[in-house]
Amino acid sequence: MNINEEIARLRDLLPASWRMTTSIKSKPELSKPIASLPILPWQKGTQVNIDFRLWRQLPEAQRDMLLLYEVSWRQQTKWLQTGAYQGVAAIAIVGGIIETVQGDVTGIAIALLLGTIGINQILRTNQSSQVQVQADNEAIEIAQKRNYSQIEAARALLEAIPAIARLMGRSTPEFTELIRCQNLRAIAGLSKTTIPDTI
Repeated sequence: MNINEEIARLRDLLPASWRMTTSIKSKPELSKPIASLPILPWQKGTQVNIDFRLWRQLPEAQRDMLLLYEVSWRQQTKWLQTGAYQGVAAIAIVGGIIETVQGDVTGIAIALLLGTIGINQILRTNQSSQVQVQADNEAIEIAQKRNYSQIEAARALLEAIPAIARLMGRSTPEFTELIRCQNLRAIAGLSKTTIPDTI
């Protein structure tokens, strides 16, 4: 596998809006085939890192779906978007600045506490099963615009989840992976059991 050619192919797979804000880099030292960096408040996009030693062991369809999922997940977990916890964190920061200027120690402590709670909840939400299932669904929608059928895309992603676990040396899936797999089985027509909208 030519690394530069594969990176170019993967970039072409992304929608134009994602392509402009996503960089794909070779990272041989990763412990898994693909990983990405969170989109922090001062950043416009994410960096996707790929260990091509592991990446080349996956079929092309699985590689495509893993990239689409990874970027979709990062797009859905941006820090600067509307949400209750983002609001709490923003209010805490502004309040903390005001209280610092006024020298109010109690106000500063309350602002720090609220900010910590808000940031902690944002991090927990970003790792939740619900957000990752939404990322799977969006990845499948995009794949359908790239000549995959819904069933093909769902099955490729379904097969990629345990394949990555094996490459990482894990024999048992994590809870979130089980939820994602059940959702993908339903989309692929392999199961009639769907997951609830609120997980």
